[in-house]
Amino acid sequence: MPLTLTVTAGVLPSGQEKVALRRLSEAMLKWSGLTGNRFMTAAVIGSIHILPQEHTFCGLHENSVAFIEWKVPPIAFTDREMQVGYIAEATQIIHDLSGGRQPKDRIWVNVVHAVEGTWGIGGQAMTSQQLKEGIGRG
Repeated sequence: MPLTLTVTAGVLPSGQEKVALRRLSEAMLKWSGLTGNRFMTAAVIGSIHILPQEHTFCGLHENSVAFIEWKVPPIAFTDREMQVGYIAEATQIIHDLSGGRQPKDRIWVNVVHAVEGTWGIGGQAMTSQQLKEGIGRG
């Protein structure tokens, strides 16, 4: 499940981007009830994008921003409690790692669902059922 963390340069102190990616990923596993699940942990991947201030916008003006975006199969992020809890925790993680400088109203979290059957791991297109089986094996 790819996580893309995009932040304006300076939002997070140097080196904290990696900490943020790890903590955001751990929180997702926790809220999904999958902490320690080897299959799912191995499927959590990510990238960090740091953009200059003049390339990030909020309210049509250059501004510091943070975007947390997950691309997930159809079976992920479907529980409302998980959605609310994860988004609150993810926002707090970035806010805290910024030293409180990044306002919460300029931290966005969103989730994009893949079309059923198009989740690919190791060259294999997997259905939600196949993913559940892999998760069940731990």
